[in-house]
Amino acid sequence: MSGNIEPILMPKWGLAMEEGMLVEWQVEEGDAIEKGQEIADIETTKITNAFESPLTGQLRRFVTMDGETVPVGFLLAVCAEEDVDDATIDGFVRDFKDNFVLDEAAAGAAEPETVEIQPGQSIRYMTMGSDSDEPILFVHGFGGGFDNWMLNQEALSEDFQTYAVDLPGHGGSTKQIGDGELATLTDMLQSFMSAMKIGRAHLVGHSMGGGIALDLATRYPDQVASLSLIAPVGFGPDINMEYIDGFITQTRARKLRAVIELLVDDPTGISPDMIEDIIKYKRLDGVGPALELLRDKNMPAGQQASALKDRLDDLVAPTQIIWGRNDRIIPASHAEGLPDRLKIQIYDDTGHMPHMERANEVNALISAIVKG
Repeated sequence: MSGNIEPILMPKWGLAMEEGMLVEWQVEEGDAIEKGQEIADIETTKITNAFESPLTGQLRRFVTMDGETVPVGFLLAVCAEEDVDDATIDGFVRDFKDNFVLDEAAAGAAEPETVEIQPGQSIRYMTMGSDSDEPILFVHGFGGGFDNWMLNQEALSEDFQTYAVDLPGHGGSTKQIGDGELATLTDMLQSFMSAMKIGRAHLVGHSMGGGIALDLATRYPDQVASLSLIAPVGFGPDINMEYIDGFITQTRARKLRAVIELLVDDPTGISPDMIEDIIKYKRLDGVGPALELLRDKNMPAGQQASALKDRLDDLVAPTQIIWGRNDRIIPASHAEGLPDRLKIQIYDDTGHMPHMERANEVNALISAIVKG
């Protein structure tokens, strides 16, 4: 803050983000804005998402206009109290632009690390936030990676220590997944927690990762402080095998895009770079066989093999279920008939990726359950 002036800067969503386009402001100059309020839409090479204000104040000046692309850390707008005159704001903006250095904007960004969970097997992970006895641990789904949480991890790391992993068989982690059973992945995730000396964590799991999180919570209850399950497997037999098989087999961008679009309600936010990144990921040694084994073990005959719904009554940790009503991978109807003590949130106009499609709302739900 300088002379009661506060800047709003282009955020960094994920490791690969170097710049973003301000698609459209959702507020006007002169508006009073609140921290957490959606004030603009920002497009990256990966995704388009609503941008929440990082502060409360009066928005006095737009610096980056609709349609402009600027580097991470660049000045988007200025908030200032009413008694700050325009000349002072002009000076602040001029000084910012004159002194802005691209490398400084990216400096200090978190980088992924790896840890050995047993001889010859390692897990890649990203950690953000200050040390905590009970961090948040994000667990992605089939074919995903730690960067699936790009809109969640950094935001929540402002208040909590966070970890996001590449599950075995995915990303930069070992491609050795044993028999491929969901329980085996659970044991490997628990080994990660042990290797990192995480005695207890708040688990956030998506799809297959949701099943792993639930399995861990029922088998290792003392290690789970809370559960946020996003469109989890294990609550019914149905699963879209067109997506699963297409993800494994399609190698051309146009055909793979049609598969990836099944994940979300509005596919316009899926960028060409996202598709290319998936193609590159599938070319990594060991990825294809690992994904095939996961499919064959956990989705035999085109149905889910894991029946985890009955274990909900055994849960000790506070638990919430989050789903998109228009999920085309695992139907939201799987959330029907669950125990009354569970908090269930179904979002309209949302597909299989609520943590990306409704990132701000999902982040608020996760924050609330972690805070208790």
